[in-house]
Amino acid sequence: MAEWPHLIESDILGLPHGFLTGPQSDRGELDRVGGDLPTVSLKQVHSARALYVESPWGEMERPEADALVTDRPGLRLAIVTADCAPVLLADEKASVIGAAHAGWRGAVGGIIEATVALMVECGARAEDIVAVIGPAIAQDSYEVDERFRGEFTDEDERFFAPGRDGHYQFDLESFVAWRLSMAGVGMTDCLGIDTYANPTDFHSYRRASHLGTPTEGRQVSLIALPR
Repeated sequence: MAEWPHLIESDILGLPHGFLTGPQSDRGELDRVGGDLPTVSLKQVHSARALYVESPWGEMERPEADALVTDRPGLRLAIVTADCAPVLLADEKASVIGAAHAGWRGAVGGIIEATVALMVECGARAEDIVAVIGPAIAQDSYEVDERFRGEFTDEDERFFAPGRDGHYQFDLESFVAWRLSMAGVGMTDCLGIDTYANPTDFHSYRRASHLGTPTEGRQVSLIALPR
């Protein structure tokens, strides 16, 4: 039996949202977040590009980016992940929402800052934004090497625990939470759920790679601005 419900939510985010479980995340469950609304998604490329959504685009027209922001009621934003950190954001007072795909490369490159900045352009106040970091690979499961460590600054040392010789354990969730804090976000909830260590509920790209099994599966994370 799955340890987590099919739709995981955070108590601090009042707008419709959720992180779907299941190795393939049944997209038929999308309407559990916000009801019968059009869903907007992206071709995610590990970039620092955040896009404003004024109206839905077709599945074949999805642009390349890694975050979505809207202030238009009646839209549902969706991102997919498989070890990277899904981040859902909202300023309920301003009725502005965002969804970001934050892998290590996007987080280092500035995807969090780009998302918050675009939300502020839409009328949000950074200090009023609430963010939730969903299921992602945890530090105990995320072994990295010296080359990976070299992509970060000396200031980031606290996010790397010593590992076996020439390796470290990287804390992606804490790194993303810190970037949210530095961007001025008022409150962040870290769910602390390890995709790698929960094969019943979550697909993990790294786990699949280690096991030699298909790596295509993804989880879907959603946030909606009701009509």
